[in-house]
Amino acid sequence: MPEAPKERTLVLVKPDGVRRGLVGEVVTRLERKGLTIVAARMVRLTRPIAETHYAEHRGKPFYGELVEYITSAPVLALAVEGRSAITVVRALVGATDPAKAAPGTLRGDLALAMTSNLVHASDSPASAERELALHFHDKDFVRYTRTDAEYV
Repeated sequence: MPEAPKERTLVLVKPDGVRRGLVGEVVTRLERKGLTIVAARMVRLTRPIAETHYAEHRGKPFYGELVEYITSAPVLALAVEGRSAITVVRALVGATDPAKAAPGTLRGDLALAMTSNLVHASDSPASAERELALHFHDKDFVRYTRTDAEYV
């Protein structure tokens, strides 16, 4: 059976995750799974960046709340690589609604509200490409080999 392709995706530790001191927990779970963090940046998103990031939700009733929330405090932007990284990260993150997120997922274990649900994770290759380009430049990505690469 062929190996799953290596992908790169975006993870944002949202303002509630940063303010609650859960950045380390998010990073730990990503790394324990065998994913590689190839770029990281602590930033306070501007309104134009937030509006572009959430563009697919423009016009929906919750759009304004999303933009206000994501710009309310710093976020940690992470570029994460690994086999089937988009699917794997989405599984680690859990359902968008923390009340429906399975125990063992980040949202299932640590979040309670829809908007302040700890993390954002790209939901498709197209979203990952668009979102990574919004938050990082090519020069930001660092290549290295994890010592456990042959096992993950």
